[in-house]
Amino acid sequence: MEKKKVLIVDDQNGIRILLMEVFNSEGYATFQAANGKLALDIVRSESPDLVLLDMKIPGMDGLEILKHLKEINPAIKVIMMTAYGELDMIKEATKLGALMHFTKPFDIDEMRIAVNMHLNNKSIDQCS
Repeated sequence: MEKKKVLIVDDQNGIRILLMEVFNSEGYATFQAANGKLALDIVRSESPDLVLLDMKIPGMDGLEILKHLKEINPAIKVIMMTAYGELDMIKEATKLGALMHFTKPFDIDEMRIAVNMHLNNKSIDQCS
């Protein structure tokens, strides 16, 4: 079976590296992008199954990137990452089709469980 693909889009290098390590160790193929243009190129070339998308990215912001992602692939799964109480943006992201959001600093285990759940269509149960 082919590995599921996860794309991490965040302008903070440390977060991308952390999340790539976590999801590589979960057995996913991971890709990373520091900006929207690169993220969309990767979506076109690699068709990731799930995107972890930061809301605040210089240049093209998370909502704009989300709109483009859904144009390229309406079925793509997107989880937003947000830094502050960006409630309006979160509501907008949900309208645009984001599955859920995590507020930074997020609990890496909760993130891992959520990604596994969405990629394997399982209900949330603690898989150790």
